[in-house]
Amino acid sequence: MLETQGLGFRYRGGDWLFRGVDLTVAAGAVTCVMGPNGRGKTTLLRCLLGLLQPTEGTVHHDEPAAYVPQTTPGSFDFSVREMVLMGRARAISLFSQPRRRDIDKAEEALDRVGLRHLSDRSFPTLSGGERQLVLLARALCSGYRTLLLDEPAAALDLRNQGALLRICRELAADGYAVLMSTHHPDHAAWLADQAVLMHADRVVIGDARDLLCGDQLSELFALPVSTHLVSEGGGTRTLVAPHYEA
Repeated sequence: MLETQGLGFRYRGGDWLFRGVDLTVAAGAVTCVMGPNGRGKTTLLRCLLGLLQPTEGTVHHDEPAAYVPQTTPGSFDFSVREMVLMGRARAISLFSQPRRRDIDKAEEALDRVGLRHLSDRSFPTLSGGERQLVLLARALCSGYRTLLLDEPAAALDLRNQGALLRICRELAADGYAVLMSTHHPDHAAWLADQAVLMHADRVVIGDARDLLCGDQLSELFALPVSTHLVSEGGGTRTLVAPHYEA
């Protein structure tokens, strides 16, 4: 579990990106962070990870969190297995080779994301969706039970978006604490238990079903957003914005 109290951040001489953030990222649940570009979503994640020192407030966690960045180009010719084994860095001493246990953890993580058959492939040769799932496997290989994902579906096609979202839901069901930033309201509506809406002047945190609705998202993005039921029984919603004028 990860908690913040009164968390705030601004760059020296700049305006506040966010203030007064009281957030609990609980085990067994998914929290989705949403807001327009430049509102501080990535900065919030960096504060939660300890990569940035918050200007005010505190971050408490039971253990370090594992991080899944946005897909990055593969500059080095590591194999998929080697990329995932990097998640075991804390358990492998300097100048030591991975042990059998470390390799087994890497294989288990690749099994979890459905990519064990690519273990020996060169990471730079993978598709963008496959790379993103490898980065998720690397985070799982760390053994940490809190996962922070920065817009993990931003560059993925529909098939890979669906695969990643299903895995996140399964991880939460297995007791992981999952926090992800996203620009896709429909992803958050399908996946999230808790939502964090980053407005220009405040951060609103609450139950996802209450916050991921037309009125709240219309205010957040300054664009009319409507909510539609797309399955019987009230189980699934989708959110639609008028991107194009007639």
